[in-house]
Amino acid sequence: MTFMTKKLLHYDVLEQLGEGAHSTIYAVQDPTTRQVFALKHVVRINQKDLRFVEQMETEFAISKQFVHPNLRRTYDLKISKSLLLKVNEAFLLMELVRGKALDQQLPGSMIEILDVFIQSAGGLKAMHQAGYAHCDIKPNNILRDAEGRVKIIDFGQSCKIGTIKERIQGTPDYIAPEQVHRLPISLQTDIFNLGATLYWALTDNKIPTLYTINKKGENSFLVDDRITTPQELNPRVPQGLSNLIMEMVSTVPKKRPTDMDTVITRLELAKHILTRELNPDAGDVGVDPYDSGFFSKQT
Repeated sequence: MTFMTKKLLHYDVLEQLGEGAHSTIYAVQDPTTRQVFALKHVVRINQKDLRFVEQMETEFAISKQFVHPNLRRTYDLKISKSLLLKVNEAFLLMELVRGKALDQQLPGSMIEILDVFIQSAGGLKAMHQAGYAHCDIKPNNILRDAEGRVKIIDFGQSCKIGTIKERIQGTPDYIAPEQVHRLPISLQTDIFNLGATLYWALTDNKIPTLYTINKKGENSFLVDDRITTPQELNPRVPQGLSNLIMEMVSTVPKKRPTDMDTVITRLELAKHILTRELNPDAGDVGVDPYDSGFFSKQT
């Protein structure tokens, strides 16, 4: 049985929510106000762990720049140092989100999946309006609760639009070509990441990226026309939606949609068309012919 501490800082620990290679997240309660939060805890074991503390500092600094219902809020950052001013551990106090990541539980219908990505695009639009890009959109950074509300989390790799990063950052199966080449980050970077995630959500396949292709050989390269479309993998995906996704994951940023407003409009149109197909008389919703089976990755 794993031992769980009873207190962190002055907060009472209620439960452990998750654990990564370098951090643990707890549900905690302020004993004075009784307010409940999520608390991310990183312990520095060696010099390499400082990178994860730096990501927490980045997440705190950037997430303070916006307040949006589809973006997880952060409230405080505490860094503990030794007498020699070496970092021992760090704590990030965040909004508690009672939801599951998409890779843990994907909605059962295409309409619900589209709603998740409409909300996600809305959150990213708010980031872009504030001058920042997320840079690491992927299934486990999108949470959805029982009421269908969506939160984007983890701003540790986020940066100002136009940033050229010192090293390759991103998740291999969702990373944009410009992230691999260490070119300036743009809002089209998030569009690619979101499109690659939607591709996975509708097909149960991961799109080839420049990073994963390069692992197969130094002379490997991506050609958009050779990438299998969502509709080819899943005939239930409407042609217009399949086209949108392929534009979002174009290897050339200028060929992607110009902004998240465009993405939202086209996703809403696809959702509207599917909804009308289910219910042409605008009566009861009825049974979604795009549900179950193909989208049964729930755990």
